[in-house]
Amino acid sequence: MTLSLAALLVALHSVPAASWAPGGPSRPEDLVVSVVTFGPGDDLPSWWGHTALVVEDTRLGHARLYNYGMFDFSTGFVHKFVQGRLEFWVGEASVAGTYAMYKDLDRDVRVQQLAFTPEQAAQAAQALAINVTPEHREYLYHHYNDNCSTRPRDIIDAAFGGALKRATSVKSRMSLREHTRRYSSVFPPMSLVLDYLQNDELDRPITQQEESFLPDELERQLDALTVDGHPAVKQKIMVYRAKHRAPVPENPPYWNVWLLIVSLASGAGVFALRRSAGKWARVALGVVLGLEGLVWGSLGVFLFVVGLWTNHQVAHRNENLFLINPITFSLLVLGPMLAFGSARAVRALRWVSAALGGLAVLGVVAKVLPMFDQQNWNLICLVLPLSVATAVAFWKLPAAPLR
Repeated sequence: MTLSLAALLVALHSVPAASWAPGGPSRPEDLVVSVVTFGPGDDLPSWWGHTALVVEDTRLGHARLYNYGMFDFSTGFVHKFVQGRLEFWVGEASVAGTYAMYKDLDRDVRVQQLAFTPEQAAQAAQALAINVTPEHREYLYHHYNDNCSTRPRDIIDAAFGGALKRATSVKSRMSLREHTRRYSSVFPPMSLVLDYLQNDELDRPITQQEESFLPDELERQLDALTVDGHPAVKQKIMVYRAKHRAPVPENPPYWNVWLLIVSLASGAGVFALRRSAGKWARVALGVVLGLEGLVWGSLGVFLFVVGLWTNHQVAHRNENLFLINPITFSLLVLGPMLAFGSARAVRALRWVSAALGGLAVLGVVAKVLPMFDQQNWNLICLVLPLSVATAVAFWKLPAAPLR
């Protein structure tokens, strides 16, 4: 596993100076350290952007790019992801080749050359040289606390003598959830899934330092940082600006009204189908309930399992289980049974819909208690009206003759 900060500082003083670049020992006065911020990409892991560090020896004409975002899909990635134990590592790459790759992906490449003293540059370069060795390169990834942006941040902060941490130990401008919603708004369905899966840890007050899990935020903080009265960033270079990519919104989206309208309309549809005496209305209702069981029910089972038996702490004690839970999964069976005219399905759906509607109402009522503070009103708007309407439809409307 990778070194802790304390162990890293010990290592920096105990490991003999090594040849940092091929061709001979690097001299501190020849080293230039830069932060590279890559803009968001198309797939979910790249929505958040990426950070890398570059160390260049101007005398030897050699540079290395250090990337803390390395992982391998072929080594049980999915199983480790579900368990919450993703192993990442830091790797080295060609600077020009990496820039060309991100340019081909139409992702921003922005460089901040840090105003390090020779001693600070040598400390950062040596820390990276140690971290990239096989015995130190791996670390346990955490999206918010330990990732490709926080690792470079800590190396920079150590070289600056803690100046970055001191400057960012103030209240953040928004929560982790709001930042997550900003970056995931490019695909609203997945944004809602991420909101569903994560508990109130995302809603707690945080500092600006914690915001730097996002590469863009780290870049912003370095731009604003001064050390001993001088800017921390000596030079900024826009290597490539994305041509076909919208900027990340500055504020999180607000979808509650639209989600409420969708849920009310869906609830009215379920009510109307239940009220109809037609065969095709019953089939349509069965299909709707089956799809609800497949999509929402699968999420409910997944969250229940992940919340109980994995290391995903952001999924534990999740209030969204009041809204969508393993009971929802039963609709995957009961919906098709209803479509085929099963009287047993009608009786079962009365109790299942009552349980789901009652739990959804309980999840809202519980918010009067201080421990139920999860910011999930968007999910409540999406789920509560439909769940209550379904329960009322199966309990209050007379059952149409099955045929």
